[in-house]
Amino acid sequence: MLWPCTLIGGGLGYGIASIPGAMLGALLGQALDRRLALHTWAHLRERLGGRAVPRDDELIFILLGRLAKKDGRVVDGHIQQARVEMRRLDLSEPAQRRAIQAFNRGKDGRDNLRGFLARLKSQPHAAEGLLRACWRMAWADGKASRGERELIVLWGKWLGWPADKVQALSASEDGTQPKKPLPSTGNEYQDALRLLGVKADAEPAQIKRAYRLLLSRHHPDKVAGTGATQRQVRDATERTRELHNAYGVIRQRRGFR
Repeated sequence: MLWPCTLIGGGLGYGIASIPGAMLGALLGQALDRRLALHTWAHLRERLGGRAVPRDDELIFILLGRLAKKDGRVVDGHIQQARVEMRRLDLSEPAQRRAIQAFNRGKDGRDNLRGFLARLKSQPHAAEGLLRACWRMAWADGKASRGERELIVLWGKWLGWPADKVQALSASEDGTQPKKPLPSTGNEYQDALRLLGVKADAEPAQIKRAYRLLLSRHHPDKVAGTGATQRQVRDATERTRELHNAYGVIRQRRGFR
């Protein structure tokens, strides 16, 4: 990871007071990097330009906004898909407002996204989730244009993904491939309740807590960090998808956000 202010501080300190100055300058620079969340030169340029470094939950909507605007016009399908992604992430109202601002920020196309994406190289499952969301946005108007495809492949490259692996994700997000349904005994709502371990009369807040607890327990990134096998990581990914689906079924049936 590159710390721009650390390098600048070390260089200036060395010029002023040799090695002791370099050490002090680097220390002060690192403190500034951490305080301002500056991980790359791109982050520093954004700060100098008056633009805040986006959080991870904002970065995805910057990308979605950029994609939606790629072919010149944002259509209703793009707006609806952005809302779907907000529900998928179960964003709070303040987080939804930030997501809308990030989506609009993405549409203006001014951000240099390479540095922001590079910080996710060490989080392969987060990167995959982001790329999948991008493909869903690309297909939101019924087609993924050549420009949208090239943009997603480029972002994948910055994330450390080969082009063929990025393109392979498209097929599972274009709506034409059959999706594995939530395991069911004939009653989808009851199956969803059982999967989350809640009762039919549970309060929305209780349902949300159960969902988030299970999501944190089975998240692929957390499982991968324990030295799990690839099979175990795949199982965790599938379990996470089932939890998303179950929560969506319950929320739609109960009518809460």
